[in-house]
Amino acid sequence: MTARKSGSRLETEIERCRSEGQWDKIPELVRQLSAKLISNDDLGELLLGECKLQSYLKENPIKQGASPRGLRPKLVEVRKHLNAALDRGNLKADYLQEASLLMAKLCYVEGDYREALGHYSRVNMDDLPLVGAPVYRLSMIAEAYATKGLCLEKVPAASPFLSNKNVSSPSLSNRSAGAGDQDIITCYEKSGDIALLYLQEVEKALSAGMQNRSPKPGPVTQDQELGYFLETGLQRAHVIHFKNGNLTRGVGRFREILRAVETRTTQNLRMTIARQLAEILLRGMCEQSYWSPLEDPPTVSPLDDHSRQGHPPTKNYNLSRRPRVYSGENLFCPQENTEEALLLLLISESMANRDAVLSRIPEHNNDRIISLQSASVVYDLLTIALGRRGQYEMLSECLERAMKFAFEEFHLWYQLALSLMAAGKSARAVKVFKECIRLKPEDPTIPLLAVKLCIGPLHWLDEGECFAKLVIDMGEKAAEFRAKGYLAIGLVYSLKATDASLRGTQEEYQRKALGAFQRAQSLSPTDHLAAFYLALQLAVSRQIPEALGYVRQALQLQGDDVHSLHLLALLLSAQKHYHDGLNIIEMALSEYPENFNLLYTKVKLETLCRGPEEALLTCKHMLQIWKTFYNLTNPSDSGRGSSLLDRAIADRRQLNAMTLPDFSDPDTGSVHATSIAASRVEQALSEVASSLPSSAPKHGPLHPWMTLAQIWLHAAEVYIGMSKPAEATACTQEAANLFPTSHNVLYMRGQVAELRGNIDEAKRWYEEALSISPTHVKTMQRLGLILHQLQRYSLSEKVLRDAVQVNSTAHDVWNSLGEVLQAQGNAAAATECFLTALELEASSPVLPFTIIPRAL
Repeated sequence: MTARKSGSRLETEIERCRSEGQWDKIPELVRQLSAKLISNDDLGELLLGECKLQSYLKENPIKQGASPRGLRPKLVEVRKHLNAALDRGNLKADYLQEASLLMAKLCYVEGDYREALGHYSRVNMDDLPLVGAPVYRLSMIAEAYATKGLCLEKVPAASPFLSNKNVSSPSLSNRSAGAGDQDIITCYEKSGDIALLYLQEVEKALSAGMQNRSPKPGPVTQDQELGYFLETGLQRAHVIHFKNGNLTRGVGRFREILRAVETRTTQNLRMTIARQLAEILLRGMCEQSYWSPLEDPPTVSPLDDHSRQGHPPTKNYNLSRRPRVYSGENLFCPQENTEEALLLLLISESMANRDAVLSRIPEHNNDRIISLQSASVVYDLLTIALGRRGQYEMLSECLERAMKFAFEEFHLWYQLALSLMAAGKSARAVKVFKECIRLKPEDPTIPLLAVKLCIGPLHWLDEGECFAKLVIDMGEKAAEFRAKGYLAIGLVYSLKATDASLRGTQEEYQRKALGAFQRAQSLSPTDHLAAFYLALQLAVSRQIPEALGYVRQALQLQGDDVHSLHLLALLLSAQKHYHDGLNIIEMALSEYPENFNLLYTKVKLETLCRGPEEALLTCKHMLQIWKTFYNLTNPSDSGRGSSLLDRAIADRRQLNAMTLPDFSDPDTGSVHATSIAASRVEQALSEVASSLPSSAPKHGPLHPWMTLAQIWLHAAEVYIGMSKPAEATACTQEAANLFPTSHNVLYMRGQVAELRGNIDEAKRWYEEALSISPTHVKTMQRLGLILHQLQRYSLSEKVLRDAVQVNSTAHDVWNSLGEVLQAQGNAAAATECFLTALELEASSPVLPFTIIPRAL
């Protein structure tokens, strides 16, 4: 009885060591077992053979893709032990099967694939029980299926197995090539399923052991290793599916592995498979061919190669016990391919961040490189998945988490900078671009991207100048980007000239801008942008004939460029060829019907050529385009009744025939202005930013509303020209509902007050407008005239002279200054001002040339 109990304890300990791979303890346990139970000598031989085979494979691991090579001295002892266990025939049936499986595995390691298949044919592997089987036996069965699959791949399908004395199964010799592929796949899929089950059971046993006893030092506390055969069983089946053109089965196999309950051993494998499946979903599957992970795959799928036959859409085998899968209520299930790919990639990213190797010591260098490469692939795929949906905000957040890997890694920094740029986080993008320039100073495209942000949404002209000089200083190394460098710095100088408040500073920057554009045009004579911006700068400097020459050259290079067409129309209007300019605008609108800058210019030209009624019709058309294009709800629609926008669009009459409310009467009109009082400060700041003279397009939620406000202000201006103060007030109020503290709105209120004859009220509106934008030339000119009417000549002269300093080409200002000087009795100076006004008016366009965006 004592011997039986002792033997039972030993067998339990042996079983535990076999399950946990503690092969160094097996020889001592076998010695104890042999001393106590003489009848178990054959079991001892089996255990010693298994122990030495596993130890050999641990010391000499088989590499993926490599073939075993012949006999090795250490394996002779393994064969001797296994032959002794098999030949005597004293083993129980279960142990006899184990000995045969181990002998087949030994034959594979020695390179004798036919003999290995012979051993497998004598063991009916499909009948091996999985329910109630010891944990180690699950591993043995999983490895056996994987090894059998490897042998079937190595041995040709038509090979005469019967000629081998060890092969007795006629079924092996009758395999067809198609059936052989399916047999191989079935072996690998069974191996993978049983391997997952084995790893789950090992982790379960280890967790139970940890709870029941204090952890022992040694291999018990270490993560289980997959090994060559289990890894092959988990990874080979889907490879063959894809190689055979059966994408449906391959994707299904990926999903089966990923749905199994995770273990620590399979974490790296799961990350790899999740990444591979995400790549297939993104690159090889469209929305029409997608099916949910919880649905059966389609019997006929466009993903599969139908020229190959014999691939059933679902697995054709059953196991008595399968690995556990995640289940429960309210589990998330993706409904389309991008959604599933994104889920997989976010899981992979989480695992990559968790297992990141960040140590810089030499011993960890290889692990750190592998960790970085794995994470980089995940983030590249995330860029594809999120970029397709325009989710740049989310992408930038993901890439920010990657910064733990990014020390001295250009690729991740560059991806982050581009994502921030696309997400509209321009200020942060520029800071990241600076780091990219430090890591890769020889690349001219990086500072050019930084310049694009600096002269566009940020208006950081000094920083933009520094970035542009970096490109220019590269010289010949910048190659074709050198011309872009001069173009960039020319734009910086042009914008600085517009911003400058002193006439001398303006002329200096204009001269520098012209020189830079001329250099860019000489370096890249086929670049239409170089010719266009040179023409634009000449136009701003009022060199109209020269500007016409270069804009025509730009149109020869790029005939459908909207900005070149717009500039040509403005130049024609400066030469007082209004009808020709209007024809150009209408031609451009046929290609770009939703370009509001072209429509603003059309309103001005139609007022001159066809009368204000036609201009008002264009304003109504703009309102229709705005509502269709942006599909937004007007924030002023929070009070009584419908907004003027909807009324203007719905009414079939032109705007000049409609009766609009008079907002000067407190008993009528809109009451919406107070509904957005809480956000006035934010709106005012946004408006100030949007009113910078760069005229660069502003992106973000306020841009549509700024466009709508401009439309209403243009309509108000037309009504003022028609001497209709009530209608002008209605349009101005609609703009004020959107931006109540905009200097443009306040200026228009002053215009309406002047039209009504309320000089004091107009003066107050103009002063409020100048308190927000002190360099708004139109407001300065109107205020100067009002001060002149109030006989405050000295102050009027000062205001108008300040306006001339800001914009020396404003002919209205020069004319008003002449009137003030004449009233003061300074006839000579007044005459000079009038002559200057006449000269400038001869080259003045209907809208400032700076309405055209200046951006790289």
